[in-house]
Amino acid sequence: MTELYPLIFNSIFTVDVWGGRNLSKYGRDLPEGERIGQSWDIADHKDGMTQVSNGKLAGKNLTELIELYGDELVGSKFDWFVEQGKFPLMVKLLDAQQNLSLQVHPNDAWAKAHLENELGKNEMWVVLETEPGACVTLGLAEKMTPEGLLEAVRNGTVEDKINIIPIKPGDFICVPAGSIHSLMAGAVVAEIQQNSNTTYRVYDWNRPGLDGKPRPLQTEQAVEVSRFDQVGLKVMPPRAVEEQDGMKREKLCVNETFTTERVYLEPGAQFNGNCDGSTFEIWGVLEGQADVAGIDLSPVKFTLLPATLGSYTIQSADGAVLLRAYAGE
Repeated sequence: MTELYPLIFNSIFTVDVWGGRNLSKYGRDLPEGERIGQSWDIADHKDGMTQVSNGKLAGKNLTELIELYGDELVGSKFDWFVEQGKFPLMVKLLDAQQNLSLQVHPNDAWAKAHLENELGKNEMWVVLETEPGACVTLGLAEKMTPEGLLEAVRNGTVEDKINIIPIKPGDFICVPAGSIHSLMAGAVVAEIQQNSNTTYRVYDWNRPGLDGKPRPLQTEQAVEVSRFDQVGLKVMPPRAVEEQDGMKREKLCVNETFTTERVYLEPGAQFNGNCDGSTFEIWGVLEGQADVAGIDLSPVKFTLLPATLGSYTIQSADGAVLLRAYAGE
């Protein structure tokens, strides 16, 4: 059996009414003439499976790798995912040239009760670039009941009820399952999320889809899974957790499935880590250039470090900013 090593994947793309062409700036070879909204860079879902592009495992997808390696790939904290033959997370880039729908994702408990072999969806965004006036919606502008939200959708006043947050490059947004949210026009973001593709649209800005017809809404399901305790939210600051020898590490979003961090390396600095068998790690370079466990990464590219990789080093000759994801705290 082939020894596991740091893995990189071929991206797959989705055509979306709100997409554009900006992802070509980040080394994505986009199909000609299409509005590309998403680059799925690490994905193991029935709606899209990325394949390994490097080494002896090239051509295999994550479902196949879990069958071969199980906990050795994903880690002991993810035993349930090995039993289900699913990889826990997805990594994407999103190019919002129009507003995404106002939407919500269910949590794990609701998904388990109502959806076959599908997870809930906690997610988070790191903002890569923005146009003037770029923003996201997250939660509500004022306290509402489920009935009040349904009525606002019916009478066309929902745009007045949502919480608007201005964004700029470098901001991060935590989007727990159940959050009423939208990525608005004029932003490119990197996204770490649970392995789910279940989205319930509350509202779609009264615009046609790619076929010229309005896209379907799932307002009643959306309201059923929504949280109504998120009022007046703002961009949160990161929490510094370590700084030494030209390396700074800060915690971004934490939920029951994954933690994300941002790591800054000054020129010549390095980060030393250890995949000890408990969890895989995903690393991406947001700015600069870095060698991640022997994989040379430029913006915005990702690698998956298997759970049993052992000790590894990340270093950058000229400095870099990196995004890290793993299970637990």
